[in-house]
Amino acid sequence: MSTSTVMTRRHFISLGKLEPYAPIRPPWSFSEDQFVMQCTQCGDCITACPENILLRGNLSRYPKINFSLGKCTFCHACVDVCPTQALDKHLAKPWRMKVIVGEACLAKKQVICVTCREQCEARAIHFIAIAGRISLPEITMDACTGCGACVASCPAQALEVMYE
Repeated sequence: MSTSTVMTRRHFISLGKLEPYAPIRPPWSFSEDQFVMQCTQCGDCITACPENILLRGNLSRYPKINFSLGKCTFCHACVDVCPTQALDKHLAKPWRMKVIVGEACLAKKQVICVTCREQCEARAIHFIAIAGRISLPEITMDACTGCGACVASCPAQALEVMYE
């Protein structure tokens, strides 16, 4: 934040203090502090999202992604309508994400399930064979795009996408 910018109470609160962790912003957003300084909370990106995975934040009203509703196709619709350039598709990657496989994973409970792998277009999810046990998921982070398709498809809601 530049010295000429005065941080408002709303900006201070929206810096993630009310969320248990930093919410996932639309693709091609800047760092959280820069994003909330540039975003006017107009909602244009939410309306433009064809996948309907962008929602208003709990209290801050800044857009965030809910991958339980579906995946991001990286279509640029949110970027194209952003009037403040809080989103910039010229950034090298839409975001730096990692996928965490939680303990609720059916494979970890010895139930055969490969739904996440089947939904992963980037082929970033593999199942590692273990003698005498059900294969467990392993994610190749370099291949993962962070699209969230695995999250929405998981019957146990065991996957979570978060910033690296």
